[in-house]
Amino acid sequence: MNFKILYNSLVYTAIFLFIQACSVQKYIPEDELLFDGYEVTVASENDSLPIKNKPQLKAALENVLLPEANGKFLGMYPGLFYFYKVQDSTPGFFNKFMFRQIGEKPIYKSDVESYEIEQLLQNRLNNRGFFYSTTTSNFIDDEENKKSKVDYNVTVKQPYEMETYQIDSLPSPLENEIKEIVAESKFEKGSRFDLSNMKLERERIDGELKKRGYYNFNPGFLIFEADTNQYKNKRFDLFLTLKKDVPKKAVIPYMVTTINVYTNYDLKKDSLELETVEFNNKNYISDELFFKPKYLDPFITLKANSLYDPVASKNTARRLATIGSYKFVNIQYREIEDEDQDSIGKLEASIYLSPLNKRAIRAELQAVTKSNNFAGPALGLTFTNRNLFKGGETLNISATGGYEIQVSGGDQSGLTSIELGLGAELFFPRVIFPWKINTDFFEYAIPKTKTGISLDYLSRSQLYTLLSGTATFGYVWDANRYVTHQINPISVNYTKLSNTTEEFQMILDQNTFLQRSFEQQFISGLTYSFTYNGMVDTNKTNQFYLNATLDVAGNSISLFAKEETPGEPKTFLGTEYAQFAKADVDLRYHFNFGNDQKIATRLFAGYGYAYGNSEVLPFIKQYYSGGPYSVRAFNIRSLGPGTFDGTINGDDTFFDQSGNIRLEANAEYRFPIFGFVKGAIFADAGNIWNSIDNPDIPNDTFSSSFLSELGMGAGFGVRVDVQGFVIRLDLAAPFHDPSLPKGERFDFQIDKPVLNFAIGYPF
Repeated sequence: MNFKILYNSLVYTAIFLFIQACSVQKYIPEDELLFDGYEVTVASENDSLPIKNKPQLKAALENVLLPEANGKFLGMYPGLFYFYKVQDSTPGFFNKFMFRQIGEKPIYKSDVESYEIEQLLQNRLNNRGFFYSTTTSNFIDDEENKKSKVDYNVTVKQPYEMETYQIDSLPSPLENEIKEIVAESKFEKGSRFDLSNMKLERERIDGELKKRGYYNFNPGFLIFEADTNQYKNKRFDLFLTLKKDVPKKAVIPYMVTTINVYTNYDLKKDSLELETVEFNNKNYISDELFFKPKYLDPFITLKANSLYDPVASKNTARRLATIGSYKFVNIQYREIEDEDQDSIGKLEASIYLSPLNKRAIRAELQAVTKSNNFAGPALGLTFTNRNLFKGGETLNISATGGYEIQVSGGDQSGLTSIELGLGAELFFPRVIFPWKINTDFFEYAIPKTKTGISLDYLSRSQLYTLLSGTATFGYVWDANRYVTHQINPISVNYTKLSNTTEEFQMILDQNTFLQRSFEQQFISGLTYSFTYNGMVDTNKTNQFYLNATLDVAGNSISLFAKEETPGEPKTFLGTEYAQFAKADVDLRYHFNFGNDQKIATRLFAGYGYAYGNSEVLPFIKQYYSGGPYSVRAFNIRSLGPGTFDGTINGDDTFFDQSGNIRLEANAEYRFPIFGFVKGAIFADAGNIWNSIDNPDIPNDTFSSSFLSELGMGAGFGVRVDVQGFVIRLDLAAPFHDPSLPKGERFDFQIDKPVLNFAIGYPF
């Protein structure tokens, strides 16, 4: 396929369609004009008294202006164009399809009820204290272009401002509670009359009262009254009081006297079969010992014989959900009738916990593409055992297997790779530490203890066999809704290279840095990761994500190491160990347009420093660039370092290219196509470098000219997104290849695209 011809055809077709979309005037009925939007002008009646916060007032008024004009793109009406096209007797499949995606009905001048909008504007002005203001409207017709717009002119009077804010005749003990809450109010002398702020104030007071035990209170029981009779200069006194006939039980606090916890709740079970165990003033109810009370109790922040507090209830539900053993968490309250309920009410709290299936098996079948055109199938199996020791523990045992073959690559075509892995992870929903940790310190969530061990086997035909084992021990902690900390004070990795061929030995002899990276087989250190994830707020316009990691190895173990041969690296238990520090930052920003449209950007920077016992980073700790989660116009791990072209002395190394510095930037526009199918247009840039010159690889070091050494590419993608499970296909081509000579690097190689298949979004 000639991609240049295809590309030009698509461009010309798009231009033609847009030109067509311009000419909608001929479809507009003779007695109609197309509504072309509105303009709002806000002015003060007295020029000597400027309007405070005028932009905010104008924005609030514009929110009531309806209807909205038809959408335009570069002055054209594509949505409106396809509406008219489907009105034809034979609209055709393409026009129908485009109408379903972007079509919209026309909005005419006759659809605009300007008088009603004037009344709405007047209402909004009154709600904000600008009483007796005036609004007028005027249509401006453009008969030649068959369009009409409307101008709304608003002239505002001097607003009413508050002189005092007082409490008026409330029953005890509610009066004292509200006085304390009102003392923290943002209402102050000179505040403009504003109904929306009064509504927020009622809700704030209600929220604070709930925290003090007022279970049956609601903000609708409060009413504000404004008195202007004392002043002649547009001032008013604001009074807060209760509405008439408020129920007695709404103005008294409630105490939680009983807490029942159903540890394995099932609606089908007979309640007579359940047994109750009392622990820490709570009743743990189940038909068998499902979850040990001493381990479950720290997750429950509700306290018996304490005032009702919705915050404690919310925290309890959230903390219980993080254990990983329960499918549903439901907290219900029941009022307890009592003769002495005049001053305080009583509640019974019941926590219903519905467990997940104790055991589960998940299988994943993937099509894998790797460096130098390796491709093949991979299978992963994971067995999960929940609540293993009746304390919320989760055991995951995983096994993976993959077979790959190099489908192209000249003389190396037909090389195979076999990868096998076996691992186990055990999560404890509590802190495992030599000394007792007070869990009350962790208000949002209790940290989890994570232990893991894994063994991986990799065999590359005609090259080598690599056996590696990893063991970790650490903690994961959600500090709040957005921030997660993960620290592994123990992280051990051991690799053993064997069955090396003469061909691979030649590669090592040609690249001393690569040879050194394989020699240090033992890595022992500490890792820490900080994550801020603002992407959880999916409806926000601006979304941020930050992940920073630190990996330090070899410092503590160096205290026990010895130098067996003078001038050579030290060893621990007869094995050479690595010593390095590595830090990287992954920053992402999404601008959300709504309607499944967004611009997603990412910036990654990483640096690794080898010192002490190491000259270079271990091979498994080095950075790579290129591939479906990186610069997509280049094959996986084929970009860099620097301007390296992947050959040494004219021979293809057919080996992963790596370095200790990495910089990448990505941007893509994501949009819906139809149903679960989404689209994207993207551009990527990045590369890797070495901080110390590798004499076997030319032009590999980082320098001030790094911008001219970035690999750059662009392309488009199609994604199938089914409730967060994403299958992604991205087609990209390079337009700046740093491996080419200067002056030849900028070349959009659209005839040499790279197809990326992956699971999940790249960032």
